[in-house]
Amino acid sequence: MAVPRPQHLRRTPISEIAALVGAPDPGSEVVVTGVTLDSRAVLPGDLYAALPGARTHGADFTGSAAEKGAVAVLTDPAGADLVRGYGLDLPLVVVDHPRHVLGATAARVSGTEHLPLRLVGVTGTNGKTTTAHLVHSALTALGRRAGLIGTVETRIGDVRLDSVRTTPEAPELHALLAVMVERGIDSCVMEVSSHALAQHRVDGVVYDVALFTNLSQDHLDFHRDMEDYFAAKASLFAPERARLGLVCVDDPWGRRLVEGSAIPVHTIGSAPGADWRIGVTADDAAAFRLTGRGVDLRLRSALPGEFNVTNTAMAAAALVLLGEDPAEVAEAVLRDPRVPGRMEMVPAPVDGPAPRVVVDYAHTPEAIRAALEALRPTTPGTLVCVTGAGGDRDRDKRRAMGAAAAEVADLVVVTDDNPRSEDPAAIRDALLQGVESVRSVRRTTDVLVVGDRREAIRRAVRSVWAEGTAATVAVVGKGHESGQDVAGVVHPFVDRDEVREALRLAARGDVA
Repeated sequence: MAVPRPQHLRRTPISEIAALVGAPDPGSEVVVTGVTLDSRAVLPGDLYAALPGARTHGADFTGSAAEKGAVAVLTDPAGADLVRGYGLDLPLVVVDHPRHVLGATAARVSGTEHLPLRLVGVTGTNGKTTTAHLVHSALTALGRRAGLIGTVETRIGDVRLDSVRTTPEAPELHALLAVMVERGIDSCVMEVSSHALAQHRVDGVVYDVALFTNLSQDHLDFHRDMEDYFAAKASLFAPERARLGLVCVDDPWGRRLVEGSAIPVHTIGSAPGADWRIGVTADDAAAFRLTGRGVDLRLRSALPGEFNVTNTAMAAAALVLLGEDPAEVAEAVLRDPRVPGRMEMVPAPVDGPAPRVVVDYAHTPEAIRAALEALRPTTPGTLVCVTGAGGDRDRDKRRAMGAAAAEVADLVVVTDDNPRSEDPAAIRDALLQGVESVRSVRRTTDVLVVGDRREAIRRAVRSVWAEGTAATVAVVGKGHESGQDVAGVVHPFVDRDEVREALRLAARGDVA
């Protein structure tokens, strides 16, 4: 994504930046008008942040940055030595940990230290994207000019941009926020990843309301263990990052977060004692009542699944905490958020009865189980799950992912999902071990192993075509993604497009 920059650029003396971050004055009259840590994205007048990396140092690319117009460098002592060694005569702002001060620097240069925006930050393992979209769509329905920054896309009013990562790097983030202010955006909803918190990407941003959905095993290729993962999430609930918290306490990690939070926190959940109590209507799983803090709302989830009831409740409570009228919120959250790749039903491109096919981003054991359990009550026939696991990522969750699928689905189709540099067959085997561990007990579960994801989707659809609307196929793992990463090459691949083609082929009689 080419991140937009504000049209009206601030001119910040490099000496002011040095004083801000506690660095020696570089003794220069240079002024900077932007910040970036990507040498390819440098614009004239930028401060180039040359950060140490796992394989190379950003300072190695300072020459390229200077050619594009960088006027100064923020780096560490090792980077400063490299810059001088290359003979580059640029003012240097030198600190021991440049990433730690990058957010404050970007906020100063972008003019985002004191934003006239209401900010909502959403963190957690599952539900971030859906909850953020629910808040954003409700704000739009309420007549607000809302922005969105997240996994699927970035929205600045009516403008939509593809997202590269869940939470942008600090310079990109502050530039986006400055653009939103310029364009009259009054509220912004953001997904806040554990990577972003650990890497100081959201430094310099203070959220009016911070939401915590849940925590389960994920990203242990990045975090040392679950404790480290939790600590990263919990760091959002600190005075320098948020003013008020809204935490789901149906999750044990949420209850623990409340105990240690350094900011005021509202609790939400189905259990007695929560500040915001979620009560599901017995005869309609999508309808529920949200009570708390003098508010009593009758609500309905526009998306299937008990977890989406919780996501909708959190969105509604967050909006009330932002100061929105509760009665208007009750109507606004009914708006269909249309979250790409989140329990997204793909319409059959043909007339007549066809199996229901749903695409979802579920890529953790808990998310897979929740997605399938949401579909089970409305699937009188066969429930099929097409699933894989990403390579070069948390290997310990793969067996549990296969087991989760087998616990609920009648047929599990094990396939590939971004194997990256790993052997795809080895990844499939780990998933299959989980499936077989359940099949030894739940003997009604069948399994197919089809490495080619396109063929896996087609075989899944063909397997239940004769059942028509009684059957459901859940294609999980990739969700909104548009590529399949195999051995370092990203091949175009969109699950929903492959589902449409599978349905079309099955309809014309390709059912062998």
